[in-house]
Amino acid sequence: MYSLEVRNLTKTFEKVVAVDNAAFEVPDGSIFGLIGRNGAGKTTTIRMMMGIYLPDSGEVVLKGVKVGQEFKNRVGYLPEERGLYKKMKVMDTLLYFAELKGKNGRPIQMKAEEYLKRFDLYDRRLSKIEDLSKGNQQKIQFIGTILHEPDFIILDEPFSGLDPVNTNLLKDIILEMKSKGKVIIFSTHLMDFAERMCDHIAMIDHGKIILKGSLNEIKKKHSQRNVSLSYDGDISFLHGHPLVEKMADYGNTTGIRLKEANQTQLLLKMLVERNVIVKKFDANDISLQEIFIEYAGKEEGGSNV
Repeated sequence: MYSLEVRNLTKTFEKVVAVDNAAFEVPDGSIFGLIGRNGAGKTTTIRMMMGIYLPDSGEVVLKGVKVGQEFKNRVGYLPEERGLYKKMKVMDTLLYFAELKGKNGRPIQMKAEEYLKRFDLYDRRLSKIEDLSKGNQQKIQFIGTILHEPDFIILDEPFSGLDPVNTNLLKDIILEMKSKGKVIIFSTHLMDFAERMCDHIAMIDHGKIILKGSLNEIKKKHSQRNVSLSYDGDISFLHGHPLVEKMADYGNTTGIRLKEANQTQLLLKMLVERNVIVKKFDANDISLQEIFIEYAGKEEGGSNV
């Protein structure tokens, strides 16, 4: 069942259509990714979902009922542009955020201490926010977002500015929240994060939803006749080859779309015969990055799975 539905949201700023009739569904107990390039309309969509912006048309409904203050009370929201009171101390900030959501007392303080320890910030609990690095300030805001145990967690570009260790910790906590039945919605332009974490996605470009649905089903549909190749050597002979429909270089891997699905073994044979060292050869596999590049920038249409 769909926990949250975005129904035909549109938002215009002067003559610029920031979001154009956006519609998608967020299933219960899922991690949902709103993905797209910078400026595609992700933040505007999230702000309409949160009631920060009023849409020109459309609505957001929870279990069939238009969202209002009750929904906001159940949400933990991490905005793209962080907002912390720089003169406040770390622990005071977290307890203040929790109190705004109706949570206080020793139990919430203990939970704050637990999160600070996990993020290696317990020794800074009495420091002022302004004395922390930008990365540590982001960790404090993330803790403040989830401290009150919200049912819905909405994160706008949550991995921005975090090092790999803390990015991985953030990912682990998000997965813990999912295991507790929370609904997590996050926006990102980083396809690798979305691919590793999301159950469902909606891809937005120029304000329009151009692709949406189950990530597994989307990948299955688009991976037919596709080979993900990692190699050493020269594969230039494949350009214009009768077997190959198109190729795309993604740095560490090359995506190869064959004209026929039964030609994968023949492709592998040709590579070996040309002394190409094959490090990875995944038939019927495609990355979200490849799908994104294929779709993003199209002005019209889209695809639903």
